[in-house]
Amino acid sequence: MSLVNRKAHAPAFALLALALPLFLAACEQKQAEAPEPVRPVKVAKVAPRQDTRMISYSGSVRAKTEAGLGFRVGGKIVERNVDVGDRVEPGTVLARLDTADLALSLKSAEAALAGAQSQLAVAQSAYDRAQKLFANGFTSRSILDDRKLALDQATSSLDSARSARDQAVNQNAYSQLTSDIAGVVTSVNAEAGQVVAAGTPVVTVARDGDKEVAIAVPESEIRFFHEGDPLSVRYWADPALHQTGTVREIAGSADPTSRTFAIRVALPADPAVRLGMTAMLEAAVPVASGGIVVPLAALAQRDGEPTVWVVDPASKTVSPREVVTASFAEDGVRVEKGLKPGEWIVTAGAQFMTPGKAVRLDVESERTAMAAR
Repeated sequence: MSLVNRKAHAPAFALLALALPLFLAACEQKQAEAPEPVRPVKVAKVAPRQDTRMISYSGSVRAKTEAGLGFRVGGKIVERNVDVGDRVEPGTVLARLDTADLALSLKSAEAALAGAQSQLAVAQSAYDRAQKLFANGFTSRSILDDRKLALDQATSSLDSARSARDQAVNQNAYSQLTSDIAGVVTSVNAEAGQVVAAGTPVVTVARDGDKEVAIAVPESEIRFFHEGDPLSVRYWADPALHQTGTVREIAGSADPTSRTFAIRVALPADPAVRLGMTAMLEAAVPVASGGIVVPLAALAQRDGEPTVWVVDPASKTVSPREVVTASFAEDGVRVEKGLKPGEWIVTAGAQFMTPGKAVRLDVESERTAMAAR
């Protein structure tokens, strides 16, 4: 551009330079006068709580009462009539012993009884004669007393022989093991051909009726359990089956080997629950006093102090509130002072808050706040 052209356009450039600051000032004034946007926030209601944790133990369903049935005499098993899972009723024959020796014992006892009866008859006859002779003066008092003593001894021998015979009869009957309860066979501990001693459990029968689950609780957690406490019970065989059991019994001392306490949990009656099913028991136990826990995002820093922005649901404005924090929780921070149950606080967007700032609650928070009002 020539010097002449530059001089011709100089006034235009001067006017533009003067108008530009005025235009920028007008834009700034217009921007300053624009209303402050309402910022959307998420809120939560302050509520105290108790920190808990879930503990679980596994066990198997068993009958409340189980009986190990065995012979009352020793001998060789010649027959076993039941297997695991069989149902038995009172009087059902479970097993039998070889009765050869028992039969000989019974025969010997019967022979001894017959001999005692004969001895009693002889002693009675001798006493009767001595009485007649003594009455007529033909014998002495001492002889009569001897005959009376012999009669008493014969009577005692007869009673003893009769008791021995009855015992032999009973022992012969004990060779047949019968159930005296109704239930289900849960275990078999002997087979045909095996020699067992008296009282050795041969068959275990679970009595019909109440069922329970036995669990072992370590000594570090036994303090959480008390008789009558409810426990949630689920079953591996049927995940949809859920029950509430009740602590029925707590062992008074720990097992010397495992150092655990045995706890029996009674189950409500349900035909779907079968003996031997694997059960999982759960309980919520307290950890510590939780107090008030706020999300970590709800905390801000104002003048060097931890601050929470409290929302007024009526005016939908926020105000700062200094708080005293304690320890961390799994889902936030514990607050010792500064908040009251029932207040609403900002849980997202706290870093953008200013005192008296208008906020817009999210849909879920708005619904909850209206319900609270």
